[in-house]
Amino acid sequence: MLVLIARIPNRPHVRTFTWSSAIPDRMLSPSDLDGSHQKGELSMTTRSRIIAGVMCFIVGGGLMWAATPAGAQITPRLNVVALGDSTAAGTGAGNYQPGTEQTCYRSHNSASTILVKRLKQRGAKVNFVNVTCSGAAIADLRKTFKGEPPQLNALRRDTGLVTLTVGGNDIDLAAFGNVCLQGDCTGAATTAILERVPGVAPTLRGLLAKIKQRSPRAQIILTGYGRAVTDGPNTPDVALDPICDAGVLTEEERASGGRVFAALDAALSRAARSAKASGINVRFVSPYRNSTALRPEFAGHSLCESTTPFYRGFDALAPGQEGPVAVLHLNQQGHAALAQLILRQTLPTGIRALKS
Repeated sequence: MLVLIARIPNRPHVRTFTWSSAIPDRMLSPSDLDGSHQKGELSMTTRSRIIAGVMCFIVGGGLMWAATPAGAQITPRLNVVALGDSTAAGTGAGNYQPGTEQTCYRSHNSASTILVKRLKQRGAKVNFVNVTCSGAAIADLRKTFKGEPPQLNALRRDTGLVTLTVGGNDIDLAAFGNVCLQGDCTGAATTAILERVPGVAPTLRGLLAKIKQRSPRAQIILTGYGRAVTDGPNTPDVALDPICDAGVLTEEERASGGRVFAALDAALSRAARSAKASGINVRFVSPYRNSTALRPEFAGHSLCESTTPFYRGFDALAPGQEGPVAVLHLNQQGHAALAQLILRQTLPTGIRALKS
Protein backbone atom coordinates (compact mmCIF):
# COMPACT_ATOMS: atom_id res chain seq x y z
CA MET A 1 0.00 0.00 0.00
CA LEU A 2 1.20 3.51 -0.85
CA VAL A 3 0.25 6.64 1.00
CA LEU A 4 0.25 9.67 -1.27
CA ILE A 5 0.49 13.09 0.28
CA ALA A 6 -0.42 15.77 -2.26
CA ARG A 7 -1.57 19.33 -2.44
CA ILE A 8 -4.55 19.77 -4.77
CA PRO A 9 -4.63 22.92 -6.92
CA ASN A 10 -7.05 25.63 -5.76
CA ARG A 11 -7.44 23.99 -2.36
CA PRO A 12 -5.43 25.21 0.63
CA HIS A 13 -5.29 21.92 2.49
CA VAL A 14 -3.35 18.70 1.95
CA ARG A 15 -5.20 15.57 0.91
CA THR A 16 -4.03 12.06 1.84
CA PHE A 17 -4.96 9.16 -0.43
CA THR A 18 -4.55 5.43 -0.01
CA TRP A 19 -3.43 3.74 -3.19
CA SER A 20 -3.72 -0.04 -3.20
CA SER A 21 -1.28 -1.94 -5.40
CA ALA A 22 -2.07 -5.02 -7.42
CA ILE A 23 0.96 -6.65 -5.81
CA PRO A 24 0.18 -7.45 -2.14
CA ASP A 25 2.61 -7.80 0.73
CA ARG A 26 5.68 -6.39 -0.95
CA MET A 27 7.24 -3.07 -1.71
CA LEU A 28 7.03 -1.62 -5.20
CA SER A 29 10.00 -1.34 -7.50
CA PRO A 30 10.19 1.34 -10.20
CA SER A 31 8.97 -1.15 -12.81
CA ASP A 32 5.86 -1.79 -10.73
CA LEU A 33 4.79 1.80 -11.29
CA ASP A 34 4.45 1.34 -15.06
CA GLY A 35 1.41 0.09 -16.93
CA SER A 36 -1.51 -1.48 -15.12
CA HIS A 37 -0.05 -1.10 -11.64
CA GLN A 38 -0.72 2.63 -11.78
CA LYS A 39 -4.43 1.95 -11.85
CA GLY A 40 -5.29 2.12 -8.17
CA GLU A 41 -8.30 3.40 -6.36
CA LEU A 42 -7.76 7.00 -7.44
CA SER A 43 -9.67 8.06 -10.52
CA MET A 44 -7.74 9.35 -13.52
CA THR A 45 -9.28 12.77 -12.97
CA THR A 46 -8.08 12.95 -9.39
CA ARG A 47 -4.62 11.66 -10.29
CA SER A 48 -4.23 14.29 -12.99
CA ARG A 49 -4.78 16.97 -10.36
CA ILE A 50 -1.86 15.86 -8.25
CA ILE A 51 0.90 18.34 -8.90
CA ALA A 52 4.67 17.90 -8.95
CA GLY A 53 6.42 17.10 -5.72
CA VAL A 54 4.46 13.99 -4.75
CA MET A 55 6.27 12.10 -2.02
CA CYS A 56 5.41 8.42 -1.69
CA PHE A 57 6.41 6.68 1.50
CA ILE A 58 6.35 2.91 1.52
CA VAL A 59 4.61 2.05 4.75
CA GLY A 60 6.81 0.29 7.26
CA GLY A 61 9.79 0.10 4.95
CA GLY A 62 12.38 2.79 5.35
CA LEU A 63 12.57 3.30 1.59
CA MET A 64 11.44 6.64 0.22
CA TRP A 65 10.31 7.02 -3.38
CA ALA A 66 10.43 10.57 -4.68
CA ALA A 67 8.98 11.94 -7.89
CA THR A 68 9.34 15.44 -9.26
CA PRO A 69 7.21 16.41 -12.29
CA ALA A 70 4.45 14.06 -13.30
CA GLY A 71 5.84 11.21 -15.38
CA ALA A 72 9.41 11.64 -14.11
CA GLN A 73 11.33 8.50 -13.22
CA ILE A 74 10.93 7.48 -9.60
CA THR A 75 14.23 6.90 -7.83
CA PRO A 76 14.52 4.86 -4.62
CA ARG A 77 16.65 6.20 -1.81
CA LEU A 78 17.98 3.90 0.88
CA ASN A 79 20.03 5.06 3.84
CA VAL A 80 22.33 2.27 5.01
CA VAL A 81 24.46 2.25 8.18
CA ALA A 82 27.07 -0.42 8.97
CA LEU A 83 27.78 -1.07 12.67
CA GLY A 84 29.94 -3.53 14.53
CA ASP A 85 33.37 -5.02 15.19
CA SER A 86 36.31 -6.30 13.15
CA THR A 87 34.21 -8.85 11.26
CA ALA A 88 31.71 -6.11 10.37
CA ALA A 89 34.57 -3.81 9.36
CA GLY A 90 36.17 -6.39 7.10
CA THR A 91 39.42 -6.68 9.03
CA GLY A 92 41.34 -9.26 7.05
CA ALA A 93 39.71 -8.45 3.71
CA GLY A 94 42.28 -5.82 2.64
CA ASN A 95 41.81 -2.52 0.78
CA TYR A 96 41.15 -0.43 3.88
CA GLN A 97 39.71 3.05 4.06
CA PRO A 98 42.53 5.56 4.37
CA GLY A 99 43.24 6.38 7.98
CA THR A 100 41.66 3.22 9.38
CA GLU A 101 44.71 0.97 9.03
CA GLN A 102 46.06 0.09 12.46
CA THR A 103 42.83 1.30 14.06
CA CYS A 104 39.36 0.29 12.85
CA TYR A 105 40.47 -1.56 9.69
CA ARG A 106 37.37 -0.67 7.66
CA SER A 107 37.67 -2.53 4.37
CA HIS A 108 36.20 -1.66 1.00
CA ASN A 109 35.77 -5.44 0.67
CA SER A 110 33.55 -5.88 3.73
CA ALA A 111 30.20 -7.62 3.32
CA SER A 112 28.25 -4.41 3.98
CA THR A 113 30.27 -2.46 1.42
CA ILE A 114 29.84 -5.21 -1.18
CA LEU A 115 26.13 -5.29 -0.40
CA VAL A 116 25.81 -1.57 -1.09
CA LYS A 117 27.79 -1.88 -4.32
CA ARG A 118 25.50 -4.66 -5.53
CA LEU A 119 22.40 -2.57 -4.79
CA LYS A 120 23.83 0.41 -6.64
CA GLN A 121 24.68 -1.77 -9.62
CA ARG A 122 21.04 -2.78 -9.77
CA GLY A 123 19.72 0.75 -9.84
CA ALA A 124 19.24 1.69 -6.20
CA LYS A 125 20.36 5.06 -4.92
CA VAL A 126 22.07 4.32 -1.62
CA ASN A 127 23.51 6.62 1.01
CA PHE A 128 26.07 4.55 2.96
CA VAL A 129 27.68 5.33 6.31
CA ASN A 130 30.22 2.82 7.64
CA VAL A 131 31.29 3.33 11.26
CA THR A 132 32.38 -0.23 12.06
CA CYS A 133 35.57 -0.64 14.07
CA SER A 134 37.87 -3.52 14.88
CA GLY A 135 37.86 -4.47 18.56
CA ALA A 136 34.43 -3.08 19.37
CA ALA A 137 32.24 -4.91 21.87
CA ILE A 138 28.50 -4.34 22.21
CA ALA A 139 28.86 -1.57 24.79
CA ASP A 140 31.48 0.21 22.67
CA LEU A 141 28.89 1.07 20.02
CA ARG A 142 27.35 3.54 22.48
CA LYS A 143 30.53 5.42 23.37
CA THR A 144 33.66 6.98 21.89
CA PHE A 145 35.94 4.18 20.79
CA LYS A 146 39.46 4.45 19.36
CA GLY A 147 38.98 8.20 19.08
CA GLU A 148 35.81 7.87 16.98
CA PRO A 149 32.29 8.99 17.98
CA PRO A 150 29.80 6.39 19.21
CA GLN A 151 28.72 4.22 16.31
CA LEU A 152 25.05 4.63 17.24
CA ASN A 153 25.37 8.35 16.46
CA ALA A 154 25.36 7.44 12.76
CA LEU A 155 21.74 6.26 12.99
CA ARG A 156 18.95 8.59 11.87
CA ARG A 157 15.19 8.49 11.82
CA ASP A 158 15.29 7.87 8.07
CA THR A 159 17.84 5.05 8.19
CA GLY A 160 16.34 2.19 6.19
CA LEU A 161 18.89 -0.59 6.61
CA VAL A 162 21.38 -1.40 9.38
CA THR A 163 24.01 -4.12 9.07
CA LEU A 164 25.50 -5.37 12.33
CA THR A 165 28.06 -7.93 13.47
CA VAL A 166 29.06 -7.80 17.12
CA GLY A 167 29.44 -10.03 20.18
CA GLY A 168 32.76 -11.77 19.58
CA ASN A 169 34.70 -9.25 21.64
CA ASP A 170 32.22 -9.59 24.50
CA ILE A 171 33.53 -13.12 25.07
CA ASP A 172 37.17 -12.32 24.14
CA LEU A 173 37.00 -14.56 21.09
CA ALA A 174 40.29 -13.22 19.70
CA ALA A 175 42.10 -13.90 22.96
CA PHE A 176 40.72 -17.45 22.97
CA GLY A 177 42.03 -17.93 19.45
CA ASN A 178 45.47 -16.76 20.52
CA VAL A 179 45.49 -19.29 23.35
CA CYS A 180 44.63 -22.01 20.85
CA LEU A 181 47.43 -20.96 18.51
CA GLN A 182 50.10 -20.44 21.16
CA GLY A 183 49.18 -22.93 23.87
CA ASP A 184 46.31 -25.23 24.82
CA CYS A 185 42.75 -23.90 24.67
CA THR A 186 41.00 -27.14 25.60
CA GLY A 187 39.59 -27.84 29.04
CA ALA A 188 39.50 -24.83 31.37
CA ALA A 189 40.03 -22.24 28.63
CA THR A 190 37.06 -23.54 26.64
CA THR A 191 34.89 -23.80 29.73
CA ALA A 192 35.71 -20.20 30.70
CA ILE A 193 34.73 -18.70 27.35
CA LEU A 194 31.58 -20.81 27.05
CA GLU A 195 30.48 -19.48 30.44
CA ARG A 196 30.58 -15.95 29.01
CA VAL A 197 28.47 -16.72 25.96
CA PRO A 198 25.01 -16.64 27.65
CA GLY A 199 25.54 -12.98 28.58
CA VAL A 200 25.79 -11.96 24.93
CA ALA A 201 22.12 -12.44 24.06
CA PRO A 202 20.54 -10.04 26.61
CA THR A 203 23.22 -7.40 26.04
CA LEU A 204 22.75 -7.61 22.29
CA ARG A 205 18.99 -7.53 22.74
CA GLY A 206 19.40 -4.16 24.48
CA LEU A 207 21.54 -2.86 21.63
CA LEU A 208 18.92 -3.87 19.06
CA ALA A 209 16.31 -1.96 21.05
CA LYS A 210 18.53 1.13 20.98
CA ILE A 211 18.91 0.82 17.22
CA LYS A 212 15.15 0.64 16.79
CA GLN A 213 14.71 3.65 19.06
CA ARG A 214 17.00 5.75 16.87
CA SER A 215 15.91 4.28 13.51
CA PRO A 216 12.36 2.97 14.01
CA ARG A 217 11.76 2.01 10.37
CA ALA A 218 15.09 0.30 9.73
CA GLN A 219 15.55 -3.31 8.76
CA ILE A 220 18.40 -4.68 10.92
CA ILE A 221 20.57 -7.42 9.42
CA LEU A 222 22.53 -9.16 12.20
CA THR A 223 25.25 -11.43 10.85
CA GLY A 224 27.18 -14.27 12.46
CA TYR A 225 30.84 -15.26 12.41
CA GLY A 226 30.75 -18.76 11.02
CA ARG A 227 33.52 -21.25 11.86
CA ALA A 228 37.07 -20.18 11.11
CA VAL A 229 38.78 -23.58 11.36
CA THR A 230 37.43 -27.01 10.57
CA ASP A 231 36.65 -29.05 13.66
CA GLY A 232 38.11 -32.14 12.01
CA PRO A 233 41.47 -33.22 10.57
CA ASN A 234 43.17 -31.57 7.64
CA THR A 235 41.83 -32.35 4.19
CA PRO A 236 44.47 -34.55 2.57
CA ASP A 237 46.35 -33.83 -0.63
CA VAL A 238 45.54 -30.10 -0.82
CA ALA A 239 47.68 -27.05 -0.15
CA LEU A 240 46.71 -25.57 3.21
CA ASP A 241 47.65 -22.48 5.19
CA PRO A 242 50.56 -22.94 7.63
CA ILE A 243 48.08 -22.53 10.48
CA CYS A 244 47.09 -26.11 9.66
CA ASP A 245 50.58 -27.50 10.23
CA ALA A 246 51.04 -30.25 12.80
CA GLY A 247 51.52 -28.88 16.31
CA VAL A 248 49.67 -25.59 15.74
CA LEU A 249 46.07 -26.67 16.35
CA THR A 250 45.35 -30.14 17.66
CA GLU A 251 42.14 -31.92 16.71
CA GLU A 252 40.94 -31.41 20.29
CA GLU A 253 41.56 -27.66 20.03
CA ARG A 254 39.72 -27.52 16.71
CA ALA A 255 36.76 -29.28 18.29
CA SER A 256 36.82 -26.85 21.21
CA GLY A 257 36.95 -23.90 18.84
CA GLY A 258 34.02 -25.31 16.92
CA ARG A 259 31.99 -25.52 20.13
CA VAL A 260 32.72 -21.87 20.90
CA PHE A 261 31.82 -20.63 17.43
CA ALA A 262 28.59 -22.66 17.46
CA ALA A 263 27.63 -21.42 20.94
CA LEU A 264 28.21 -17.79 19.93
CA ASP A 265 26.13 -18.28 16.80
CA ALA A 266 23.29 -19.72 18.88
CA ALA A 267 23.47 -16.73 21.26
CA LEU A 268 23.22 -14.25 18.39
CA SER A 269 20.28 -16.19 16.98
CA ARG A 270 18.50 -16.11 20.36
CA ALA A 271 19.00 -12.37 20.62
CA ALA A 272 17.53 -11.83 17.16
CA ARG A 273 14.51 -14.05 17.87
CA SER A 274 13.83 -12.32 21.18
CA ALA A 275 14.12 -8.87 19.61
CA LYS A 276 11.87 -9.81 16.72
CA ALA A 277 9.23 -11.12 19.12
CA SER A 278 9.15 -7.69 20.75
CA GLY A 279 8.58 -5.88 17.46
CA ILE A 280 12.13 -5.11 16.36
CA ASN A 281 12.64 -5.62 12.62
CA VAL A 282 15.75 -7.81 12.74
CA ARG A 283 16.86 -10.83 10.78
CA PHE A 284 19.81 -13.06 11.60
CA VAL A 285 22.05 -14.16 8.72
CA SER A 286 24.68 -16.73 9.54
CA PRO A 287 27.15 -18.99 7.78
CA TYR A 288 25.60 -21.64 10.02
CA ARG A 289 22.33 -23.27 9.05
CA ASN A 290 21.37 -24.23 12.61
CA SER A 291 24.33 -23.18 14.81
CA THR A 292 25.77 -26.67 14.20
CA ALA A 293 26.15 -27.32 10.48
CA LEU A 294 27.37 -24.70 8.06
CA ARG A 295 25.26 -23.56 5.13
CA PRO A 296 26.26 -24.93 1.72
CA GLU A 297 27.74 -21.55 0.77
CA PHE A 298 30.26 -21.82 3.64
CA ALA A 299 30.62 -25.58 4.08
CA GLY A 300 34.09 -26.69 3.05
CA HIS A 301 35.55 -23.18 3.30
CA SER A 302 36.88 -23.14 6.85
CA LEU A 303 40.63 -23.18 7.30
CA CYS A 304 42.34 -26.57 6.91
CA GLU A 305 39.65 -28.13 4.74
CA SER A 306 39.87 -26.23 1.47
CA THR A 307 42.29 -24.62 -0.96
CA THR A 308 39.83 -21.68 -1.04
CA PRO A 309 39.24 -20.89 2.63
CA PHE A 310 37.01 -17.96 3.57
CA TYR A 311 39.19 -17.08 6.57
CA ARG A 312 42.69 -15.70 7.04
CA GLY A 313 45.36 -17.90 8.56
CA PHE A 314 49.06 -17.30 9.01
CA ASP A 315 49.12 -15.70 5.58
CA ALA A 316 48.10 -12.55 7.48
CA LEU A 317 51.51 -12.62 9.21
CA ALA A 318 53.49 -12.28 5.98
CA PRO A 319 55.41 -9.03 5.35
CA GLY A 320 53.12 -6.24 4.26
CA GLN A 321 50.00 -7.93 5.64
CA GLU A 322 47.85 -6.85 8.57
CA GLY A 323 49.46 -9.11 11.16
CA PRO A 324 47.79 -10.99 14.04
CA VAL A 325 44.71 -8.74 13.99
CA ALA A 326 43.52 -10.41 10.77
CA VAL A 327 44.16 -14.05 11.71
CA LEU A 328 40.95 -16.17 11.89
CA HIS A 329 38.92 -13.36 10.27
CA LEU A 330 36.90 -13.57 7.06
CA ASN A 331 38.93 -12.83 3.95
CA GLN A 332 37.75 -11.09 0.78
CA GLN A 333 36.09 -14.22 -0.58
CA GLY A 334 34.35 -14.83 2.73
CA HIS A 335 32.88 -11.35 2.81
CA ALA A 336 31.69 -11.69 -0.78
CA ALA A 337 29.93 -14.94 0.15
CA LEU A 338 28.33 -13.31 3.19
CA ALA A 339 27.11 -10.34 1.14
CA GLN A 340 25.52 -12.70 -1.36
CA LEU A 341 23.85 -14.60 1.48
CA ILE A 342 22.34 -11.35 2.78
CA LEU A 343 21.09 -10.40 -0.66
CA ARG A 344 19.48 -13.75 -1.23
CA GLN A 345 17.91 -14.37 2.16
CA THR A 346 16.97 -11.37 4.18
CA LEU A 347 16.70 -8.02 2.46
CA PRO A 348 13.22 -6.47 2.37
CA THR A 349 11.31 -7.58 -0.70
CA GLY A 350 11.32 -4.08 -2.13
CA ILE A 351 15.10 -4.00 -2.09
CA ARG A 352 15.26 -7.55 -3.37
CA ALA A 353 13.26 -6.40 -6.38
CA LEU A 354 15.97 -3.88 -7.18
CA LYS A 355 18.62 -6.59 -7.53
CA SER A 356 16.61 -8.84 -9.81
